[in-house]
Amino acid sequence: SNTTDTKSKEENKKTLENLYSLSVDITKIRRLKEWVLLQDVAYVKEIAGILQEMGADETTVANIIERCPEAILHTPAEINSQRALWQLVCQNEKQLIKLIEQFPESFFTTEYQQNQKANILFFQELGLKNNIITRFLTSAPNIFYNPVEKNKTVIETLQRNYLNLGGSEANMKIWILKLLSQNPFILLNTSTTIQENLEFLQKNDFTDQEVLQLLSKLKGFIFQLNSTTMQKSMLFSKNTFKCSDQELKQLVLKCPALLYYSVPVLEERLEGLLKEGISIAQIRETPMVLELTTQIVQYRIKKLSALGYDIKSGNLESLNGTKKDFEVTYGKIQSKKERPIFNPVAPLHIED
Repeated sequence: SNTTDTKSKEENKKTLENLYSLSVDITKIRRLKEWVLLQDVAYVKEIAGILQEMGADETTVANIIERCPEAILHTPAEINSQRALWQLVCQNEKQLIKLIEQFPESFFTTEYQQNQKANILFFQELGLKNNIITRFLTSAPNIFYNPVEKNKTVIETLQRNYLNLGGSEANMKIWILKLLSQNPFILLNTSTTIQENLEFLQKNDFTDQEVLQLLSKLKGFIFQLNSTTMQKSMLFSKNTFKCSDQELKQLVLKCPALLYYSVPVLEERLEGLLKEGISIAQIRETPMVLELTTQIVQYRIKKLSALGYDIKSGNLESLNGTKKDFEVTYGKIQSKKERPIFNPVAPLHIED
């Protein structure tokens, strides 16, 4: 085990020889996870063989083992069943080997094979496309470690609430799939948390329609919150913007980040904006600007100022949005500035 006292144990000579023969950089492994080299049994050649069978060249094999040395401690049988499992959602072995190279830890976690398989089949039944499931396997592998019943319960809770809030049966599937693909980590919550958060919003006078709107806007993040933090954030916004409950509700619907971010985060972002000379009134007008980190805001203000655009007197819409949105806005302001102003009364100089 990795708690072994490394001083008292020798590195396994056979393991070292086999790794050398594959051109693996052993110093990397010593630095990362030396305990792997101390194990009595390792399947270096066998695991390399399986990876090569899938189409990995020597460099790829070495790269995978350097990044995830514990791969060589798995038996060939475990790796072959993992391979079969991932092939349920991969187009071909070429795609599979590419994924293993990018996310070796996800692939070589083999303890939960029964759960992984049951969850893959459940997600397929649910209608999730294979490319989304492979994205989950690599970027959110722990949702596959849950027993499938737990994931089913969370999905059923979401479906039930969606219908109770007035969502239609016809749109429910699309809504669930969209929510999941935006944020698979909602499956790590309990159905009780989901229920409590929705009840909190209803108690705060959000109508069913508005709650539904918030669920879609928040990309499922609402399920990772709790009523205490939401209450504190809403109170902070109410005091900052000096608004009534009804006005606060409208602000939250416009900018769900007011619900999602904790008070210290909101405070820091607000402070950053005020330092730039932006007023509370401007922020209240365009609260979405609080979704951006202080660094992003400063960078964008600097770029716009260089074009002669004064953010203090303008509106904050030009700061908003994703990186792509901002680049479009910036491009428009830039081309406006570069375009010569045409004066219709000025005499035209036409060469004879």
